[in-house]
Amino acid sequence: MAETTTSKKGQEKLGQVVSTKMAKTIVVEVSRRVAHPLYRRIVKKRKKFYAHDEKGLAKVGDLVRIVEHRPLSKLKRWALAEVVRAAVQVSGHSA
Repeated sequence: MAETTTSKKGQEKLGQVVSTKMAKTIVVEVSRRVAHPLYRRIVKKRKKFYAHDEKGLAKVGDLVRIVEHRPLSKLKRWALAEVVRAAVQVSGHSA
């Protein structure tokens, strides 16, 4: 799930949306697997990025691609590029 690429436009990251509670802002968690420096065991590292979502397309659980952007606020330096895979929505009650 941790995909980071560099193009002439800047970095791109692939992550999962964990929050959409702010206006026009989503929180994306990017996880990557790295070897521990001493023990050489594979561990999962996670980092959260604040990204601008102008149209409100992303929902919690979606897999999204974010791209580097000019600073929009104190924490927001990324913008939503696309929703790669929508999350499965389960209904709350059953018959």
